[in-house]
Amino acid sequence: MGVLDHVSDLFDCSHSSKHKKRKQLQTVEIKVKMDCEGCERKVKKSVEGMKGVTQVDVERKASKLTVVGYVDPKKVVARVAHRTGKKVELWPYVPYDVVAHPYAPGVYDKKAPAGYVRNAEDPQVSHLARASSTEVRYTTAFSDENAAACSVM
Repeated sequence: MGVLDHVSDLFDCSHSSKHKKRKQLQTVEIKVKMDCEGCERKVKKSVEGMKGVTQVDVERKASKLTVVGYVDPKKVVARVAHRTGKKVELWPYVPYDVVAHPYAPGVYDKKAPAGYVRNAEDPQVSHLARASSTEVRYTTAFSDENAAACSVM
């Protein structure tokens, strides 16, 4: 902010409050169960008229609603839940390739769309990613890639 902007703000009488913080452009992904075209239309119309929304995409087979705009994710979830009467949550899935152990308990979800698993930041799941030094020694002792491995196998 330059000196002239600062001085003009000091002597500006047009508004009494400070600058309002602008919302950033966001993409909000929401999980909503949709069975038919009527449900799809109802979900789409629930957020189309919302202030700040620039784009709405609905994927009925994946039960996914994507809203792009200058919106607050909590307000979008609340509005869809209120207007449709459906159970609504932020999109809990990530692509299958991103997760280190996609079949770990708490990550694999039968209800997830194809190619997705549940996003779990759970400490019980994260211990699967790191093996202890004894586990590594036993694993490499019988490995085909280890030249000094046991030849009994």
